[in-house]
Amino acid sequence: MNALINKKVKFQDLGTKDYMPSWDYQEELLKQNLDLKIHNREHPDDLKTTENHLLFVEHPHVYTLGKSGHESNLLANENKLKEINATYVKVNRGGDITYHGFGQIVGYPILDLENFYTDIHRYMRDLEEVIIRTIAEYGLKGERSAGETGVWLDVGKPYARKICAMGVKASRWVTIHGFALNVNTDMRYFDYIIPCGIADKQVTSMKRELEQEVDVEAVKRKIKKHFADVFECEIIS
Repeated sequence: MNALINKKVKFQDLGTKDYMPSWDYQEELLKQNLDLKIHNREHPDDLKTTENHLLFVEHPHVYTLGKSGHESNLLANENKLKEINATYVKVNRGGDITYHGFGQIVGYPILDLENFYTDIHRYMRDLEEVIIRTIAEYGLKGERSAGETGVWLDVGKPYARKICAMGVKASRWVTIHGFALNVNTDMRYFDYIIPCGIADKQVTSMKRELEQEVDVEAVKRKIKKHFADVFECEIIS
């Protein structure tokens, strides 16, 4: 365990930012923590505190394929991607294919789990809990689906649908990647993939469920509040 426990989480809203620079930034923050862990292992008499971060970002249209995914779940060829102004990236997170785009809140927690608990399964459930509590404030009952990460509506019914996708990677207990909550997302972009490789279930958004545009900034504030509660941390700017 980390000798210097840090339960503060630095928050940044990156605004609208391309996927690759956002990924590079996560990797940079990850490396900083890994370097600190190496330092602490080599210099036990001079321990440094690792840092935790929570990034919010909105990506221009992009499809990302996780390391356990299958390219066959991308239904658009190169010409179609150009036509719909979307890009395609293979990434090092878990999970299959998903879409990021405008009107979606993407959250990247870069946490040193040794500041919290060393349990990836619990971490994923806690991320789901943050979103479940957030959308509950809008009258939406988010649920978990056995064997499938993310947050769903109407689990166990023929019209079960995912409202928030999740996929993470951890190195020496430091996390990157995270969640993507569909708020006012253009759902037509999901027609060009088999979302998360699950062919028999649909995706949805808060806008579609509530039948009205949703204030994205208000949703962000609620996510931050519930993140602080679930992870028992202090979020600082």
